[in-house]
Amino acid sequence: MILYHGSYLVIEKPDLSFSRITFDFGKGFYTTPIKDQAKKWSKRFIDTKGQGILSAFEFDESSMQSLNCLTFESYSEEWLEFIVSCRTGNDIGVKYQIIIGGIANDNVFDTIEEYLQGYRTKEQAIARLRFEKPNVQYCFKEQSVMDKYLRFVSSEEIK
Repeated sequence: MILYHGSYLVIEKPDLSFSRITFDFGKGFYTTPIKDQAKKWSKRFIDTKGQGILSAFEFDESSMQSLNCLTFESYSEEWLEFIVSCRTGNDIGVKYQIIIGGIANDNVFDTIEEYLQGYRTKEQAIARLRFEKPNVQYCFKEQSVMDKYLRFVSSEEIK
């Protein structure tokens, strides 16, 4: 499987020390099998960093059988609680090596913010999220897993 990472740099060897804790699944290296999604991530850097770069990696899915993975199949109550916890600085996913699940894109993020601010109940937030088509992200939580299972393939500038 090819996984993509959007940035403003070519990333040949991912390094977790550059990751921040307050992302969807906490500190990790974020990728997606959806090239267009990663291109959108890259384009966000053009105005601030002057360029967007899409890096591609080969990942052997069969390796996941030997790893401690957490997968969210849909936007669910468990997913919402996990995202909210991580985005507020409590990385509850540290016991996993890879976390796979939907992305809190702008529409989803708005719903999460409304939930956090008390404008929506958890049930209302989940009901609204069910109408969103989940994109998928793979969050690599351990440097050793990336070093062993992600192989840099290529990069390209996004315009």
